[in-house]
Amino acid sequence: MRHRTTRFRLTQKPAHSKLLQRNLVTSLLLYEVVRTTRSRAKVVQPVVDRLITIAKRKTPQQAIRAINAYVTDRNACRKIMEVLLNRYAKRSSGLTRAVPVGSRKGDGAQLVDLSLIDAVVPQAAKERENKEQENKEKSASKKKAVVSAKKA
Repeated sequence: MRHRTTRFRLTQKPAHSKLLQRNLVTSLLLYEVVRTTRSRAKVVQPVVDRLITIAKRKTPQQAIRAINAYVTDRNACRKIMEVLLNRYAKRSSGLTRAVPVGSRKGDGAQLVDLSLIDAVVPQAAKERENKEQENKEKSASKKKAVVSAKKA
């Protein structure tokens, strides 16, 4: 009997489909944002959630083995264990988000930006650092003004 066997599938041959999934999952874990088609995103979302949940529930040694069996880059496993595990400690599910971007020019496929929730995008981080530096400079100049006013 084939009870409860429904799941999202890709239309490539099985070996190609599996490798495509593994590569997408690895890229999403490493870069935290990936642009792909809607159908591929639907296939990848539960896998990413499952891998992070494995890291939270199992012992570190068991989790590393399970994650490395799926991802294609060892740095993805390292990132889960060091960064994402702490980030999603209080969140039980819903770790990914698919935001529609439009359709692809060539074939009209629906594109989405698949991202991890609370993802730190490098460009946004740089802007944040610039604002922090400006705030530090402003506060330093105010302190100098206060000190010079006290002396006078």
